Amino acid sequence: MSSRRTFVIGDIHGDLAALEAVLARMPRPDADDTMVFLGDYLDRGPDSAGVVDFLMNVLPLHTPARLVMLRGNHEDAWGKVMDGEWSDFVMPVGNGCLQTMESFLGESTSPPGTAPTFEQIERMVAADFFPPSVARWLRELPHFYEDEHAIYVHAGLPITPEGTFVHPSEATGKQRTALLWIRDHRFFRGYRGKTVVVGHTGTAALPPELSDFTPDDPTDLWYGPAVIGIDTGAGKRGFLTALELPGGVVYESRASDPKLDAAPHHEV
Repeated sequence: MSSRRTFVIGDIHGDLAALEAVLARMPRPDADDTMVFLGDYLDRGPDSAGVVDFLMNVLPLHTPARLVMLRGNHEDAWGKVMDGEWSDFVMPVGNGCLQTMESFLGESTSPPGTAPTFEQIERMVAADFFPPSVARWLRELPHFYEDEHAIYVHAGLPITPEGTFVHPSEATGKQRTALLWIRDHRFFRGYRGKTVVVGHTGTAALPPELSDFTPDDPTDLWYGPAVIGIDTGAGKRGFLTALELPGGVVYESRASDPKLDAAPHHEV
Protein backbone atom coordinates (compact mmCIF):
# COMPACT_ATOMS: atom_id res chain seq x y z
CA MET A 1 0.00 0.00 0.00
CA SER A 2 1.24 3.46 -0.84
CA SER A 3 2.56 5.53 2.05
CA ARG A 4 1.47 8.71 0.29
CA ARG A 5 -1.78 10.12 1.60
CA THR A 6 -4.36 12.23 -0.19
CA PHE A 7 -6.66 14.45 1.86
CA VAL A 8 -9.79 15.43 -0.08
CA ILE A 9 -11.82 18.43 1.12
CA GLY A 10 -15.42 18.94 0.00
CA ASP A 11 -17.40 22.00 -1.03
CA ILE A 12 -16.59 24.93 1.29
CA HIS A 13 -19.00 27.62 0.01
CA GLY A 14 -17.57 30.56 1.87
CA ASP A 15 -17.42 28.87 5.27
CA LEU A 16 -13.90 29.72 6.43
CA ALA A 17 -14.62 28.66 10.01
CA ALA A 18 -15.58 25.16 8.84
CA LEU A 19 -12.43 24.94 6.71
CA GLU A 20 -10.23 25.94 9.62
CA ALA A 21 -12.01 23.48 11.90
CA VAL A 22 -11.64 20.49 9.59
CA LEU A 23 -7.98 21.26 8.89
CA ALA A 24 -7.31 21.50 12.64
CA ARG A 25 -8.80 18.03 13.10
CA MET A 26 -6.76 16.42 10.33
CA PRO A 27 -3.21 15.19 10.86
CA ARG A 28 -0.65 17.60 9.48
CA PRO A 29 0.17 16.56 5.90
CA ASP A 30 3.84 16.17 5.00
CA ALA A 31 5.78 16.61 1.79
CA ASP A 32 4.72 13.19 0.48
CA ASP A 33 1.03 13.99 0.87
CA THR A 34 -1.48 15.76 -1.37
CA MET A 35 -4.44 17.93 -0.44
CA VAL A 36 -7.21 18.04 -3.03
CA PHE A 37 -9.98 20.63 -2.81
CA LEU A 38 -13.07 19.73 -4.85
CA GLY A 39 -14.20 23.26 -5.71
CA ASP A 40 -17.10 25.54 -4.79
CA TYR A 41 -15.05 27.83 -2.59
CA LEU A 42 -17.45 30.74 -3.21
CA ASP A 43 -21.05 31.73 -2.54
CA ARG A 44 -23.65 31.30 0.20
CA GLY A 45 -21.36 31.31 3.24
CA PRO A 46 -20.21 34.47 5.07
CA ASP A 47 -16.55 34.65 4.02
CA SER A 48 -15.86 33.68 0.41
CA ALA A 49 -13.03 36.22 0.25
CA GLY A 50 -11.43 34.72 3.34
CA VAL A 51 -11.65 31.20 1.94
CA VAL A 52 -10.04 32.22 -1.34
CA ASP A 53 -7.30 34.19 0.41
CA PHE A 54 -6.59 31.23 2.67
CA LEU A 55 -6.31 28.81 -0.25
CA MET A 56 -4.31 31.16 -2.48
CA ASN A 57 -1.99 32.81 -0.01
CA VAL A 58 -2.03 31.30 3.47
CA LEU A 59 -2.16 27.52 3.10
CA PRO A 60 0.75 27.31 0.60
CA LEU A 61 2.99 28.93 3.24
CA HIS A 62 1.97 26.54 6.00
CA THR A 63 2.06 23.08 4.45
CA PRO A 64 4.73 21.16 2.54
CA ALA A 65 2.02 19.01 0.94
CA ARG A 66 1.14 19.25 -2.71
CA LEU A 67 -1.97 21.40 -3.14
CA VAL A 68 -4.55 20.70 -5.84
CA MET A 69 -7.49 23.09 -6.05
CA LEU A 70 -10.12 22.02 -8.52
CA ARG A 71 -12.78 24.04 -10.26
CA GLY A 72 -16.35 23.81 -9.01
CA ASN A 73 -19.49 24.80 -10.85
CA HIS A 74 -19.66 28.05 -8.88
CA GLU A 75 -16.15 29.08 -9.96
CA ASP A 76 -17.09 28.06 -13.50
CA ALA A 77 -20.25 30.18 -13.32
CA TRP A 78 -18.43 33.26 -12.03
CA GLY A 79 -15.98 32.92 -14.91
CA LYS A 80 -18.91 33.09 -17.30
CA VAL A 81 -20.29 36.12 -15.45
CA MET A 82 -16.92 37.86 -15.76
CA ASP A 83 -16.96 37.09 -19.49
CA GLY A 84 -20.42 38.61 -19.87
CA GLU A 85 -21.90 35.23 -20.81
CA TRP A 86 -24.19 34.41 -17.88
CA SER A 87 -25.49 37.38 -15.94
CA ASP A 88 -28.54 35.37 -14.83
CA PHE A 89 -26.35 33.26 -12.51
CA VAL A 90 -26.28 36.07 -9.95
CA MET A 91 -30.07 36.43 -9.81
CA PRO A 92 -31.35 33.46 -7.73
CA VAL A 93 -30.84 34.31 -4.08
CA GLY A 94 -30.11 30.65 -3.37
CA ASN A 95 -26.91 30.84 -5.40
CA GLY A 96 -25.45 33.08 -2.70
CA CYS A 97 -23.73 35.50 -5.07
CA LEU A 98 -24.68 38.55 -3.00
CA GLN A 99 -22.76 37.18 -0.03
CA THR A 100 -19.70 36.66 -2.22
CA MET A 101 -19.73 40.23 -3.49
CA GLU A 102 -20.21 41.65 -0.01
CA SER A 103 -17.36 39.52 1.29
CA PHE A 104 -14.92 40.74 -1.36
CA LEU A 105 -16.02 44.34 -0.77
CA GLY A 106 -15.31 43.98 2.95
CA GLU A 107 -18.95 44.45 3.89
CA SER A 108 -21.04 42.52 6.38
CA THR A 109 -22.63 39.62 4.55
CA SER A 110 -26.40 39.47 4.30
CA PRO A 111 -28.36 36.57 5.78
CA PRO A 112 -29.08 33.68 3.40
CA GLY A 113 -32.09 34.34 1.21
CA THR A 114 -31.63 38.11 1.16
CA ALA A 115 -32.77 39.63 -2.13
CA PRO A 116 -30.21 42.04 -3.65
CA THR A 117 -31.08 45.56 -4.66
CA PHE A 118 -30.98 46.61 -8.32
CA GLU A 119 -27.67 48.38 -7.70
CA GLN A 120 -26.21 45.25 -6.12
CA ILE A 121 -27.34 43.14 -9.07
CA GLU A 122 -25.60 45.54 -11.45
CA ARG A 123 -22.37 45.28 -9.43
CA MET A 124 -22.57 41.47 -9.30
CA VAL A 125 -23.09 41.28 -13.05
CA ALA A 126 -20.04 43.51 -13.56
CA ALA A 127 -18.05 41.16 -11.27
CA ASP A 128 -15.42 43.89 -10.91
CA PHE A 129 -15.08 43.34 -7.17
CA PHE A 130 -12.80 40.34 -7.72
CA PRO A 131 -9.14 41.40 -7.51
CA PRO A 132 -7.31 40.59 -10.77
CA SER A 133 -5.26 37.88 -9.04
CA VAL A 134 -8.44 36.18 -7.82
CA ALA A 135 -10.14 36.43 -11.21
CA ARG A 136 -7.09 34.83 -12.83
CA TRP A 137 -6.97 32.09 -10.17
CA LEU A 138 -10.64 31.26 -10.69
CA ARG A 139 -10.13 30.94 -14.44
CA GLU A 140 -7.10 28.68 -14.13
CA LEU A 141 -8.51 26.06 -11.75
CA PRO A 142 -8.27 22.56 -13.27
CA HIS A 143 -11.26 20.31 -13.95
CA PHE A 144 -9.95 17.11 -12.34
CA TYR A 145 -7.04 15.36 -10.68
CA GLU A 146 -6.07 11.71 -10.48
CA ASP A 147 -3.59 9.74 -8.40
CA GLU A 148 -3.07 6.12 -7.42
CA HIS A 149 -5.97 6.28 -4.96
CA ALA A 150 -8.82 7.84 -6.94
CA ILE A 151 -10.11 10.26 -9.55
CA TYR A 152 -11.16 13.62 -8.08
CA VAL A 153 -13.70 15.82 -9.82
CA HIS A 154 -16.28 18.31 -8.65
CA ALA A 155 -19.54 16.79 -9.92
CA GLY A 156 -19.07 13.43 -11.61
CA LEU A 157 -18.20 11.64 -14.83
CA PRO A 158 -20.03 12.39 -18.09
CA ILE A 159 -22.26 9.67 -19.51
CA THR A 160 -22.41 8.90 -23.22
CA PRO A 161 -25.70 8.20 -25.04
CA GLU A 162 -24.69 4.53 -24.92
CA GLY A 163 -24.51 4.69 -21.13
CA THR A 164 -20.74 4.50 -20.70
CA PHE A 165 -18.75 6.79 -18.42
CA VAL A 166 -16.11 9.14 -19.80
CA HIS A 167 -12.75 9.55 -18.07
CA PRO A 168 -12.10 13.25 -17.34
CA SER A 169 -8.98 13.24 -19.49
CA GLU A 170 -11.13 12.33 -22.50
CA ALA A 171 -13.95 14.80 -21.83
CA THR A 172 -14.45 17.57 -24.37
CA GLY A 173 -17.12 20.20 -24.99
CA LYS A 174 -20.30 19.50 -23.07
CA GLN A 175 -18.68 16.48 -21.44
CA ARG A 176 -16.05 18.77 -19.91
CA THR A 177 -18.80 21.03 -18.60
CA ALA A 178 -20.52 17.97 -17.13
CA LEU A 179 -17.48 17.31 -14.92
CA LEU A 180 -18.53 20.42 -12.99
CA TRP A 181 -22.31 20.40 -13.29
CA ILE A 182 -23.70 16.88 -13.75
CA ARG A 183 -26.25 15.53 -11.29
CA ASP A 184 -27.26 12.13 -12.61
CA HIS A 185 -28.12 9.23 -10.35
CA ARG A 186 -27.00 6.84 -13.08
CA PHE A 187 -23.44 7.82 -12.17
CA PHE A 188 -23.85 7.17 -8.46
CA ARG A 189 -25.82 3.96 -9.00
CA GLY A 190 -24.19 2.50 -12.08
CA TYR A 191 -20.54 3.52 -12.27
CA ARG A 192 -17.99 0.78 -11.55
CA GLY A 193 -14.29 1.34 -11.90
CA LYS A 194 -11.57 3.30 -10.18
CA THR A 195 -12.91 5.19 -7.18
CA VAL A 196 -14.20 8.68 -7.97
CA VAL A 197 -14.49 11.28 -5.20
CA VAL A 198 -16.94 14.13 -5.84
CA GLY A 199 -18.72 17.03 -4.20
CA HIS A 200 -21.49 19.14 -5.80
CA THR A 201 -24.49 16.92 -5.01
CA GLY A 202 -25.45 17.09 -1.36
CA THR A 203 -25.07 13.68 0.23
CA ALA A 204 -28.62 13.82 1.62
CA ALA A 205 -29.85 13.70 -2.00
CA LEU A 206 -27.95 10.50 -2.84
CA PRO A 207 -29.49 7.01 -2.59
CA PRO A 208 -28.99 6.06 1.08
CA GLU A 209 -29.41 2.35 0.46
CA LEU A 210 -26.15 2.30 -1.54
CA SER A 211 -23.97 3.97 1.10
CA ASP A 212 -21.90 1.88 3.47
CA PHE A 213 -21.13 4.85 5.73
CA THR A 214 -23.34 5.82 8.69
CA PRO A 215 -26.60 4.83 6.96
CA ASP A 216 -28.53 6.26 9.92
CA ASP A 217 -27.30 9.77 9.01
CA PRO A 218 -28.12 10.65 5.38
CA THR A 219 -26.39 14.04 5.71
CA ASP A 220 -23.03 12.35 6.31
CA LEU A 221 -20.42 11.32 3.74
CA TRP A 222 -21.85 9.01 1.04
CA TYR A 223 -19.79 5.90 0.35
CA GLY A 224 -21.11 4.01 -2.66
CA PRO A 225 -19.78 1.03 -4.60
CA ALA A 226 -17.30 3.12 -6.64
CA VAL A 227 -18.19 6.76 -5.88
CA ILE A 228 -17.64 8.74 -2.68
CA GLY A 229 -19.64 11.94 -2.23
CA ILE A 230 -18.44 14.47 0.34
CA ASP A 231 -20.62 17.57 -0.10
CA THR A 232 -22.12 17.70 3.38
CA GLY A 233 -23.48 21.23 3.18
CA ALA A 234 -20.77 23.63 4.35
CA GLY A 235 -22.01 27.18 3.79
CA LYS A 236 -25.56 25.82 3.56
CA ARG A 237 -26.28 25.11 7.24
CA GLY A 238 -24.35 21.86 7.02
CA PHE A 239 -20.73 20.99 7.76
CA LEU A 240 -17.47 20.38 5.92
CA THR A 241 -16.05 16.91 5.35
CA ALA A 242 -12.53 15.76 4.48
CA LEU A 243 -11.53 12.24 3.49
CA GLU A 244 -8.08 10.70 3.89
CA LEU A 245 -7.02 8.10 1.32
CA PRO A 246 -6.05 5.32 1.21
CA GLY A 247 -6.80 4.96 4.92
CA GLY A 248 -10.44 5.94 4.62
CA VAL A 249 -10.49 8.23 7.65
CA VAL A 250 -13.20 10.92 7.63
CA TYR A 251 -12.82 14.31 9.33
CA GLU A 252 -15.69 16.71 9.94
CA SER A 253 -15.97 20.35 10.96
CA ARG A 254 -18.98 19.63 13.14
CA ALA A 255 -18.44 18.56 16.73
CA SER A 256 -20.27 15.52 18.01
CA ASP A 257 -20.54 17.33 21.34
CA PRO A 258 -20.22 21.14 21.29
CA LYS A 259 -18.52 21.02 24.69
CA LEU A 260 -15.70 18.85 23.34
CA ASP A 261 -12.75 19.98 21.26
CA ALA A 262 -11.75 16.48 20.21
CA ALA A 263 -11.80 15.80 16.49
CA PRO A 264 -14.83 13.89 15.31
CA HIS A 265 -13.62 11.35 12.80
CA HIS A 266 -14.65 7.98 11.50
CA GLU A 267 -13.17 5.19 9.45
CA VAL A 268 -14.81 3.74 6.37
